[in-house]
Order: sequence, then C-alpha cells, then structure tokens
Amino acid sequence: MVGDEASEWRSMLEVSYPMENGIVRCWEDMLHLWDDHTFGLQQLNINPPDCKVLLTENPLKNRQKIAEVMFETYKFHGIYIAIQAVLTLYAQGLLTGVVVDSGDGVTHICPVYEGFSLPHLTRHLDIAGRDITLNLIKLLLLRGYVFNHTVDFETVRMMKENLCFVGYNIEQEQKLANETSVLVESYTLPDGRMIVGGERFGAPKALFQPHRINVEGVGVAELLFNTIQAADIDIRSDFYKHIVLSGGSTMYPGLPSRLEREIKQLYLERVLKGDTEKLSVSFKVLQILNVKLK
Repeated sequence: MVGDEASEWRSMLEVSYPMENGIVRCWEDMLHLWDDHTFGLQQLNINPPDCKVLLTENPLKNRQKIAEVMFETYKFHGIYIAIQAVLTLYAQGLLTGVVVDSGDGVTHICPVYEGFSLPHLTRHLDIAGRDITLNLIKLLLLRGYVFNHTVDFETVRMMKENLCFVGYNIEQEQKLANETSVLVESYTLPDGRMIVGGERFGAPKALFQPHRINVEGVGVAELLFNTIQAADIDIRSDFYKHIVLSGGSTMYPGLPSRLEREIKQLYLERVLKGDTEKLSVSFKVLQILNVKLK
C-alpha cells in the first residue's frame, strides 16, 4: 500500500518512509512508490519511452541511481536534472535570491545568483515537517493526551496543518497561552474533542530552536543569516531582499514575519553592532502559498 491508502490502514501496517532527510534510504520501497503512485496506469498513465522527465537535484549518489532507474527501469527517452532552488526562483520571476526549502524530512537553504546555484554556500537543517509533527505529539503527551507515535501520526499531522503557526513574539504568545484562552482551539478527533493551546506555536519552535528536539546546531533564522553573510559582500543585499520560502513546512502562518524579524535583529547585532542608524539593507521574505503543509 502506498500514500493515502497506507495512511488509512496505518494502525495495521508497518510503515516505511523510503526517503529520510531528503535522501533515498530504501530503493526497493522507492520503486514501489514510483510504480504504484507515480508512473502506474492509474496515475500518470504515460508511455515513458515517449517522454522525458524533469528531476530536481539530489545528492550525487542518489542522482546517479535515480538516473539509472529512469533510463533502465522505466525507459524514459531523456532526463533533465535541475536544481530545485533555481526552479523555485524562476516560478517567482527571479534569478537571484535565497530559497528556504522545507518539506517532510529536511530543510535546505540554497542561494542562487543570476540563475546559478552556489553549492559552496548551500546549507541544510535536519528538521522539517515530520520532526514538527513528532514534537507536537510530545507536547500533547505532556498535556495528558494519549497518542501512539505510529498509529496516530497522520491524525496529529492533520492537526498540525490546521492549527499550528509560528509565533512572532514567543514571550507574548506564551503569556497569552498561560493566562488567557485567546490561542485555544478545539480539534475534533474520531473519539472526541481535543483542546489545543500553546502547542499550536510550541511545536514549530523547533525550526528556530533545534535543541528543543535534541538536535544540535543553529535554527533556521540563524542558519539563513550565516549563509547570506558567507556570500560575497556585493550580492548580500540582493539575497536579503529576495528570500523565498518553498515546501510544505514553510506554510505556517507567521513564518515570513518571524524570519524577517530574526534576520534583521541578527544583522543589527552582528553586523551593525546595534547601530540602527546605519541600517540600509531591506529584508523581504516571500511565502509561496500554493503548496500543502507537511
């Protein structure tokens, strides 16, 4: 079983994720996914030898294997491997910018200049949608709700998609959650109703504070700042004003404004040493709204 069918019967199955952190880990399962959910007669219903396929870039080892499978197993007439960040900017009418791409397994920060990616500046963060879902499960367990990490994963993921957001001011949101019911939302589960409060913004905190889920390293805002500051000084300002968010795990309400705020604060503190009068750089984060939250 693959996709929605597997999710529906999740409680009775041993679920496998062919990809982890953006890398194919199980090729046998990946082939099942492509056979049943992508190139099968009930899906694209195509004749691969008559078609060419566009693939987005993967790590070199994965890329070679995928190309081999596309040619030898599916017999595609041709393949083109493109860099996902470049395609994302093209879709927004841009040639230069920084793409923050976050899906289910990994978050990438990819600078692109004049249509060319800068791989020496590309960074990744091993926190994405699946980690946020697991963090939400953990926070709800602390509230006394009982979940099975495997069986109830999809239920909590849907809850995350409907309720979670990124707080602009963590201290203020935490105070509201503790002292009022402003942030409280109810979510109807199959076996009854659940009340969700501070967990709504608590779960996505891990993107900015990885230590909350025992991951070492800096959060997405600081990693983005470090990436841009590592670029040539002449192109940094173009990067700061053209930051594009893509992927399902960038769809949280409040994420663009929070990123802008933190990057600006880091720039003021570390570059301008707190001198606001010297601030001449503009900061702009664009959120693509036509993808599904992961």
